[in-house]
Amino acid sequence: MEVIIFDTPEEVAERCAQIFSETIQAHPNCTLGLATGSTPIAMYKKLIEKHKNNEFSFKDVTTFNLDEYVGLSGDHHQSYRYFMNENLFKDTDINLDNTHVPPGDAENPMEGAAAYEQMIVDNGGIDLQILGIGANGHIGFNEPTSSLGSRTRVKTLTQKTVEDNSRFFEDGEFQPTLSITMGIKTILDSRRVVLLATGEGKADAVAAAVEGPLAAICPASALQLHDKATFIIDRAAASKLKMTDYYKYVLTKQDSLVSQFGDPRV
Repeated sequence: MEVIIFDTPEEVAERCAQIFSETIQAHPNCTLGLATGSTPIAMYKKLIEKHKNNEFSFKDVTTFNLDEYVGLSGDHHQSYRYFMNENLFKDTDINLDNTHVPPGDAENPMEGAAAYEQMIVDNGGIDLQILGIGANGHIGFNEPTSSLGSRTRVKTLTQKTVEDNSRFFEDGEFQPTLSITMGIKTILDSRRVVLLATGEGKADAVAAAVEGPLAAICPASALQLHDKATFIIDRAAASKLKMTDYYKYVLTKQDSLVSQFGDPRV
């Protein structure tokens, strides 16, 4: 596991955007796994800037989103399909037919989840997956105690997650308590994973994921099993880590190797 620590959230967003840009440049028809939430928005803005500066094109890229609320159609303003359209897709040349979000409005959500998993498999898997992390350590909507071998499925949200997300919903508005989410094993099958975290509120979760035991109580700790997982975090999110000096030392050595031999992860 690689841990990269920056001073500011803006630097976090820039490094992640750089990784995505380099991946698309090297593999124009790559498959990206995308996330929603407040943390990735800054990264998406930087990706749009790079795209408009003609650094790369999205036209042959395929995307799969991590999750979606059960009970919301894609045109609902709180759906993750709407989020992606507004925060990334509409400002790029991506083919919307190649963008996929779990079917939150499926007549049978469990069948919809299974079909979504099969779609990822049929597509050949995900080349680069972006993740955020919840304050309780969740990735996607894989809440604490989720099976580390789980696949895309319907998941009940914890009360804490519902409370954290309530700020996005107006008083009296329907707020889902179920989601369709990629499973932890689905995420681990991605060829490369990048997790973004900023702010002191994520410090405990980051410390548990990086330096704590591999345990279902912290779903993000499953990334310890991935040979190409990168945590890109700011100093506030890194404040509970014990081995920050070592992570910095490793990064200087790795950067030296990459400058000589290239980055094998791209």
